[in-house]
Amino acid sequence: MKIILLSGGSGKRLWPVSNNVRSKQFVSLLPSPNGGSESMVQRVVRQIKEANLCENITIATGIAQCGMIEAQLGSGVDIVTEPERRDTFPAIALSTSYLAMEKGCNDDEIVVVMPCDPFTDNGYFKTIAKMVEAVKCNRADLVLMGICPTYPSSKFGYIVPQTGEAGKEVMNVAGFTEKPTEQHAAELIKSGAMWNGGVFCFRLGYMRAITEKYVQANTFTELRNRYNELPKISFDYEVVEKAKSIAALPYDGIWRDLGTWNALACELRNNCIGNAIIDNPEAGTHVINQLELPLLCIGTSNLIVAASPDGILVADKEHCEQLKNFVDLLPQEPRYEEFGWGNRQVVDRTATGITSRIIIHPHSCTQNLCDNNYRKILTIVTGTGVVKIGNNETLLQTGAVVEIPKNENYEITTQEKQLYIIETILQ
Repeated sequence: MKIILLSGGSGKRLWPVSNNVRSKQFVSLLPSPNGGSESMVQRVVRQIKEANLCENITIATGIAQCGMIEAQLGSGVDIVTEPERRDTFPAIALSTSYLAMEKGCNDDEIVVVMPCDPFTDNGYFKTIAKMVEAVKCNRADLVLMGICPTYPSSKFGYIVPQTGEAGKEVMNVAGFTEKPTEQHAAELIKSGAMWNGGVFCFRLGYMRAITEKYVQANTFTELRNRYNELPKISFDYEVVEKAKSIAALPYDGIWRDLGTWNALACELRNNCIGNAIIDNPEAGTHVINQLELPLLCIGTSNLIVAASPDGILVADKEHCEQLKNFVDLLPQEPRYEEFGWGNRQVVDRTATGITSRIIIHPHSCTQNLCDNNYRKILTIVTGTGVVKIGNNETLLQTGAVVEIPKNENYEITTQEKQLYIIETILQ
């Protein structure tokens, strides 16, 4: 079997530690088994491996998130990038085509598609294994995971089982209700309806046949180049609601969306993270500081105080769900990015240029970089390496200054020590 993780998000709900490059699933604040911290996507990948579900994981994402995925997961996953955002159906169509055309999987291969950021326990992955068995036994063409609801919520879609199917290990599905009122949700729950967990299981050929209704391509590259011919629609609307053979398995365990500061704070090991001091940890305030400057909180209660290169947030926990609306009013260009080779942080912006601090890990290579419309000045603060501009190579060492012309590809390779660079982009 193969697993496809869907990684999207605008990075607004956990601002300022998340942005459109570092979405909520990449925020490394959750406690990990080794005593350190991990992100939501790192936690999910670890749980998949611990459950021995599969060896190969494919992540469907946008180009902007590739560097972050490589930085957090290394080379242990395959990454399929969308040329543009077109909702979950095109993303899944592209990823399943990648499995068929690039990885050589046949039409009988069983595929599980799931979000990359659920906060769950081991039972969640045992349920996924049961879903795979249901597809293997031809119980249905499409098998879903239904989350046993704990309260009538208007935030989730509901899977409605056929009459008499509620309570069975594998239920035939009668239909779906998208985000009902709380009163209607209570009635649905009484009839055995479950929250739609966004986990789908099917044979690869099932999805390939649906994809070919819109695009018939001979290679994965051709399909990706014709990505805009796929309808911009969710997988639920395009596939799930049109499926004629569909079943669902219930999951009754921990399942939380840590998409708000209030929810995430409940899972943090400490009330104070980073260079910060809080006078009374028992008062319910959580402080997360990713800046080098110290942060001090005195006499606060039930607050989220978060600081990063992208900004500073001070919010009552009960109002954190409103954050996304206010972040839309702020500048959206991220000031901090992570890559497999290191990181970049903007330290100053002026009318004439942008100055950034770049750290490149030892024995790493940035591969091809290019800023089409601007020239760059690189000043080496510490470390050694080599910069390749076109076909020319130049040694980098402390104090060296290198100019990168406009429209020129370049890459930097480091040696035994990390390279610390001040980059100035001249506009």
